Amino acid sequence: MFVTILVGLALVLVVYENPVAATAPTGQFDWPLQPRPSVLRRFDKPAQDWLPGHRGVDLSGAPGQPVLAAGDGIVVFAGTVADKPVISIDHPGGLRTTYEPVHAEVAVGRRVERGSRIGTLESGHEGCGTCLHWGLRSEGGGRRRREYLDPLGLLRRSPLRLKPVTRS
Repeated sequence: MFVTILVGLALVLVVYENPVAATAPTGQFDWPLQPRPSVLRRFDKPAQDWLPGHRGVDLSGAPGQPVLAAGDGIVVFAGTVADKPVISIDHPGGLRTTYEPVHAEVAVGRRVERGSRIGTLESGHEGCGTCLHWGLRSEGGGRRRREYLDPLGLLRRSPLRLKPVTRS
């Protein structure tokens, strides 16, 4: 009984911690850097959009490394924000990914596919030197509001397999 409750609680936590899972089809997104980078700083959603937090993840990289579109979409921004080069891509389902600091090799309005090169990583991201800050936001619509989400939730994860509990 106790094990069953723990397993049930673990499943609830996995589903609850990953709000993207309901909106992002499995397998349609991939890492924006290859080979698979290490995560230097995780997502830390602020309690309110204007409060401090970390609205994305920082991934280890090297200057000049190709940055790839995490999923199919349309480039909606390729320019500078607060002296940092940024690219934003809108994806089906009302999702938008952002990549910085990235020197753009794509123009606004261009359709991109998962894994296609969108630019090169530049150094100078605050706090980590050369890393990719990868963000994700739900653009809202209808009664939903814009919301920052953890981009790691887009990635295909190994399926969860529960093993039978044997009682002794």
